[in-house]
Amino acid sequence: MSEKFDVVVIGSGPGGYSAAIRCAQKGATVAVVEKSFIGGTCLNCGCIPSKTLLASAHVLLLMKHASLMGVDVQSAVPNWPNIQKRKDAVVAGFRKGLTGLIQSNKIKIFAGKAIVTAPGKINVESDASSAQIEAENIILATGSTPVQIPSIPFDGKTVISSKEALSLEQIPGSMVIVGGGVIGCEMACVYAAMGTKVTIVEALSSLIPMEDAWVGRLMEREFKKLGIESLTSQKVVSVDKTAVPAKVALESGRQIEAEKVLISVGRKATVDKETIDALNLKMNGAVIAIDKKMQTNIPGLYAIGDAVGTTYLAHGAFAEAEVAAANATGGDEEIADYSLIPRAVYTFPEIASVGKTEEACNSEGLDISVGKAFFRANGRSLAHNETTGEIRVVRDNSTNKILGVSMVGSIVTELIGAARTLIGSTEKITEITFPHPTVSEVLKEAAEDAFGLSLHNPPK
Repeated sequence: MSEKFDVVVIGSGPGGYSAAIRCAQKGATVAVVEKSFIGGTCLNCGCIPSKTLLASAHVLLLMKHASLMGVDVQSAVPNWPNIQKRKDAVVAGFRKGLTGLIQSNKIKIFAGKAIVTAPGKINVESDASSAQIEAENIILATGSTPVQIPSIPFDGKTVISSKEALSLEQIPGSMVIVGGGVIGCEMACVYAAMGTKVTIVEALSSLIPMEDAWVGRLMEREFKKLGIESLTSQKVVSVDKTAVPAKVALESGRQIEAEKVLISVGRKATVDKETIDALNLKMNGAVIAIDKKMQTNIPGLYAIGDAVGTTYLAHGAFAEAEVAAANATGGDEEIADYSLIPRAVYTFPEIASVGKTEEACNSEGLDISVGKAFFRANGRSLAHNETTGEIRVVRDNSTNKILGVSMVGSIVTELIGAARTLIGSTEKITEITFPHPTVSEVLKEAAEDAFGLSLHNPPK
């Protein structure tokens, strides 16, 4: 006899576990099905392990440049086994804590692969057993996997995905990273700090191509200081793995030697084909088609996160989980404007943005003003010797509303949440008091400059 629940969530990543907990908080009986590790990609082989490695890399770079702060450090070298051990401990601790949190909300966890065989009916299959469960509502939060280039398939040893890049046994002497997006640039920073000779190959004209071109140009310049070579508007055509190190051939004819080749050209939704076929689930290409309520074409079946391909961001999945959980428990909510979900890249320096980019505004023919402020003119940034970068604020001249904020600099990923509150606002930023000296003052300065009111920028 199958167990019955009000809501079953398939997948326990950021979207899945948060949807499950929210449903439980609303009084629903809830189960979660997870085929791998609680926490999904984000916790186990994505956000958390990558940021832990980046934190070690950041400390290493600080030590190497300590003399600039008047501090003499005898040596600063990476202890890679200990860095890996710390990363694994952080992940394991979070996983244990999240498992306990889910269970404390009286949510039952099923281990195995879930197949939705009919509306409201699910088979859970594992090596050890199988089970059948039923649900009034189902939320698909099945995540994504790295995109593979057919002509350069992963082998897990020389040609690797981001998953293997997080757990290499040794620091490679050289690495070619195919793809200059978020994952590629973050991994470039980790390994460059460790001493790897890193080359990024990006097919488009700039790094971080989803942001304005000025961001990519600035990052190329800063990456060069880290020893990272950035080759934009170029493509990899083949990798000869018989050579040691491997030979990476570019479309231009250039060859680059690399011990490791990291393919980071994006992620693709993970959607079970048996579920698609059994339900005649409507797809939008490779992702699940949904409406603003996170509802699929099947009544009572919702989908969120990477499986729907909207943001490929953990916090994007959190936002969608709130909507799906509300509607799966009798509510009537819709997702807000996706441009209001902040974008963050944890490179050296960091990148963060929210709202519309300058280029998007220009392509829409909007009449805009762009305010700028620079970290090199900020007291706290100077004190910490973290003066790279700037903040830009885009204002609609016809409405006076702020349309977008883009940032490059130290800890800007921590500022972007505050910047989100400015989008759509006409509030006089001059009337908001920012503590001094703080890095946040650069945000105020850029917003003031968008209105022609900057105190510390020279007259335009």
